[in-house]
Amino acid sequence: MNFKNSTAERSTITRDTVHIEKVTGNIYESIVAMSRRSNQISTELKEELTQKLQEFASSTDNLEEIFENREQIEISKFYEKLPKPVSMAIDQLLNDEIYLRHPEVIKK
Repeated sequence: MNFKNSTAERSTITRDTVHIEKVTGNIYESIVAMSRRSNQISTELKEELTQKLQEFASSTDNLEEIFENREQIEISKFYEKLPKPVSMAIDQLLNDEIYLRHPEVIKK
């Protein structure tokens, strides 16, 4: 997923819960969908960041050889400036970019 082009808010804003409720017809179902999507986004971001930072990992574990790597700092700053996963999930839900499945419940 391309997080660089996310249109989500980078700061906290007040949301109208009526708009969130209209997406699924149930505010609690909308919150669960946003929560699950937020967890997915967070996991994807963490994996992507870990892969990028591993390129700079040193093979020595000597504590005396710790130094600042400018590229690592820039990558970390970029990820810190991205919108939070919850903001991205809310934005995706409100823009109908999240697919919701409703498995049938089998009654016995």
